[in-house]
Amino acid sequence: MVNRDDLYFSILNGNLEKAVSVTEMAIKEGISPTEIINQYMIKAMEEIGARFEMGKAFVPNLLLASRAMKGSLELLRPLMRNENAIGIGRIVIGTVKGDLHDIGKNLVASMFEGCGFEVLNLGVDVSADKFIEAAKEFQADIICMSALLTTTMLYMKNVIRAVEMEGLKDHVKIMVGGAPVNEDFALKIGADAYSSNANQAVQVARRSDWAERNDEDRCHFVLSVVFGNSFRHELYIVCVGPYPWRNCRRYCVGDIAYLCLGNYAA
Repeated sequence: MVNRDDLYFSILNGNLEKAVSVTEMAIKEGISPTEIINQYMIKAMEEIGARFEMGKAFVPNLLLASRAMKGSLELLRPLMRNENAIGIGRIVIGTVKGDLHDIGKNLVASMFEGCGFEVLNLGVDVSADKFIEAAKEFQADIICMSALLTTTMLYMKNVIRAVEMEGLKDHVKIMVGGAPVNEDFALKIGADAYSSNANQAVQVARRSDWAERNDEDRCHFVLSVVFGNSFRHELYIVCVGPYPWRNCRRYCVGDIAYLCLGNYAA
């Protein structure tokens, strides 16, 4: 009888051969793909992501874990046609036009897959038209854009404008990231979210329904995005306006952080 915890630890430790072997045995024993993915694979990716966030794991560890997870996932895909095990959201991801860098973007895509999202990876040098077409055909919930150059990151704004012109802005969220990108730039171009690493990208994507949440939930989400998991201030005074969080501004005075959601100061 297969030890299901072996799958968790094989992915966590980045052991591709072991992960594939255990997955094959689990399939033969008739274990549901839903259980395999949700109870073991996703939890392993969540753990390696958490370790990365705490500085206890590094990029090679994420890459190895993602590789092991994808090996197991390939065995399960044919069995999942009648199940909704992995469909917690659909993401289109790509490196913007003029930029050929993809290592970081591929890592983010792998983390998304490992944590239960359906991902369409468009590769590099992706135009606004290609992002729009893919988002429509894939019925994406989120468009993720990456750039490694200061010259190409400006193209992200073109994509956002194209999304708005196509009337998709109310139906798809936009996340941006990459070495030269920061929170201020994301706010300036009208992106819905910014992430600085793969694990944070997953956390933000899981909260991508913030527009439908009540004010209290939305405030907490904004704080977690702006300040990170470890809030740097002891007290937060939040003013909520009828605008999406991308218009928020932060005002800090000593140990008090004033956060305004809207086009006015708190």
